[in-house]
Amino acid sequence: MFYQPGVTEHNLPHDPFKACVVPRPIGWISTQNKSGQANLAPYSQFNNLTFDPPYVMFSSNQTVEGERKDTVVNAEQTGKFVWNLATWELREAVNISAEQVPYGVDEFTRANLTKEPATLMDVPMVEQSPVKFECEYFTTLRLPGNPPMGTVDVVIGRVVAVHIKDEVLTDGKLDIRKTQPIARCGYYEYTVVKETFDMVIPGMSEDVLYGLEGNARRNREAQSRDVKPGGQ
Repeated sequence: MFYQPGVTEHNLPHDPFKACVVPRPIGWISTQNKSGQANLAPYSQFNNLTFDPPYVMFSSNQTVEGERKDTVVNAEQTGKFVWNLATWELREAVNISAEQVPYGVDEFTRANLTKEPATLMDVPMVEQSPVKFECEYFTTLRLPGNPPMGTVDVVIGRVVAVHIKDEVLTDGKLDIRKTQPIARCGYYEYTVVKETFDMVIPGMSEDVLYGLEGNARRNREAQSRDVKPGGQ
């Protein structure tokens, strides 16, 4: 089949676009507004952007009323947000926190989640989540779209602190068999990651491999080797 989005119809009973780009990590984003009210919401258009320094992004469509989401407003106004890993055990809480409720309603309370204070910023984290990123707001890229929900805010933040619970580490590595993250698929489908396999690109230099691994320490070591005496 072939179709042009917005030009020709795909003639399927359900739109296939989101089902093609899978699985998508979930940006379970917590924020706090200027009045101190907490907010928590999942975004299935989320990912990391780079590793040294680390940046992440989440993409938030407008509401059906054509309004910007609370998460975007809070992140822009306060300059802070936290990403919490969405896991299999927390899937029902993630789903509850996705409900659209009036501005200022505390999704932590609605989803029966425990707030954990962040270390560097005044934003609550999900205590039950095994991995959290404290993020400083960097910028918003606003992509125009068709009303009412097509316009989207792509929010980028710099990761300034990382929290990982000791019990999800195995031999110094984050163990996906212990975290069991959930991811968004198409339609109303999700998946859970329980198994992995390794593939190392053949013929790659050590510099390329550490970049693929996202090893910030080795990247800084490489930079120091490349700096010549006198700063040239």
